[in-house]
Amino acid sequence: MPPTLRPVSFGPARSALCAAVALMLGVLPAATARAAGPAAPPASAAPRTSAALPGSGEPQVSLPPDRSERSGQAEPGGESSRPAVAADGSAVSAALCNKHCDARDPATATSDRVPVTASLYGRSIALHLSDNDVMGWASIDNGQAGDQTWLDRSFDGGRTWASGSKLGTTAIPAGRTGWRSQMYNVDDWNSGGIGALRACGKAGDRAEIACTGWARVDWNAGSRSKAAATALMMNYDRASGKFAGWWTSATALTSLIDNIRISHMPSYRYAIATTYDKLRTAEGGDFTNSYLDDTGWWGLAWVAAYDLTGDRRYLDTARKDADHMAAYWTDKCGGGVQWATDKAYKNAITNELYIQLNAALHNRLPGDTTYLRRATTGWDWFRNSGMINSGNTVNDGLRDDCTNNGDTTWTYNQGVILAALAELNRATGDASLLTRARTLADASTTSAYLNPGGTLHEPYEPDGTGCTSDGDSFKGAYVRGLGLLNKALPDRPYSAYLDRQADTAYAKNRNSLDQYGPHWAGPRTVTGNGCQHSALDLMNAAEDS
Repeated sequence: MPPTLRPVSFGPARSALCAAVALMLGVLPAATARAAGPAAPPASAAPRTSAALPGSGEPQVSLPPDRSERSGQAEPGGESSRPAVAADGSAVSAALCNKHCDARDPATATSDRVPVTASLYGRSIALHLSDNDVMGWASIDNGQAGDQTWLDRSFDGGRTWASGSKLGTTAIPAGRTGWRSQMYNVDDWNSGGIGALRACGKAGDRAEIACTGWARVDWNAGSRSKAAATALMMNYDRASGKFAGWWTSATALTSLIDNIRISHMPSYRYAIATTYDKLRTAEGGDFTNSYLDDTGWWGLAWVAAYDLTGDRRYLDTARKDADHMAAYWTDKCGGGVQWATDKAYKNAITNELYIQLNAALHNRLPGDTTYLRRATTGWDWFRNSGMINSGNTVNDGLRDDCTNNGDTTWTYNQGVILAALAELNRATGDASLLTRARTLADASTTSAYLNPGGTLHEPYEPDGTGCTSDGDSFKGAYVRGLGLLNKALPDRPYSAYLDRQADTAYAKNRNSLDQYGPHWAGPRTVTGNGCQHSALDLMNAAEDS
């Protein structure tokens, strides 16, 4: 793996240069903008609108810098500065200096890729990216003198850009029909900011503004899964240690850990320790709370963290999580863990997670008998509970009279049990567990209800939640579990299914920033944490199959 670039220390001369550059970042009067503009107008080459992954392999360094996993080392805090406000209300940012400082002449760019374009009143607005320089610039063509173009820069996947608004605003000079801004950095290496750019423009004194979609350079995007992981990390909040909600942060972290293991890209390892340190004392402590399924998701995340890092504290926390769940195994309906500390409902997901977590702990604790007993007892109860219906799909839970409630066959209920049985087979060597898992997987992968048109579809996939509802994370759990079962079977029977899902989502449900929405078969709509980590789970499973 290429070396990881560490934060850069600038000497007095370089610092002075950056300070001078900072003065250029606001909206400039037309005459000033022309003086600061490039020495020559942009070339009139037809832009490439494809955002295809580069074929040149990995970049020479990883971005953002790989941070220490240990909690004793300070984490960088936020952006390098807060914006001032120009006279016209636009933001004036402090200059960022990575390989180069902001406001660099595009004539010095070592490459030029155009992933996204926009049009307005016949003008063509384009975002140019120099992947080698990790910078970008805006251009406007087919215009008139006075037309403006600029960049916006975001560090949260395009949700906000107040600190990077109207960077390098410039206008087409007299006698020209096109112009371009200066180059600006995409990322903030010193703060670990994972950035995105878009190009915007306006025609003369008209009020309307047009902007391209957001895009970024190809650093940390050398495969589908790496690109999805980088887009996921745009949702990560270092200050809180969360990606979004409570249990969905656990599933997002698991997908990230899986990607580090599969892709060997270490850049985002810092999120493991950051999340652990920020959240260990939250809720009920040690990643427990009143919902036992939430605790199961976190326990499995820490098993994955232990497997990757070897840090025993993660395994110890996973044990505490399993013990917390075990305390709520009750005699109602003959056994099983209830859904919450104050809710006696026996449901599928809580007990599937319980089986998987306990089997996983046994497989990592030499001499254990306690966790193995819990896992085998959990499976014996589950398979006889009636939650597996006659079609070999799993309903949500049991009624008060302990019969199958016939509730929705959510995808995650079909997937976590596959991972649980694969883990329990590893613990016991019982081949019948894989046989049963294969029967369940065959049912879910061929279900027309779950796979309309051949593509996995969550019942009731919404757009209005912005990918923040619980259900947006369900498909990720399904393909993760299917992938684990697939690896446990010598003939890898589900590789083709996983590849087909990944190909479909990549082609129909991905934007120029490698963000994914809820509908893998399209249309592409909203994006957010649940949809993104589910897509990362899918790309992980396909690449690992």
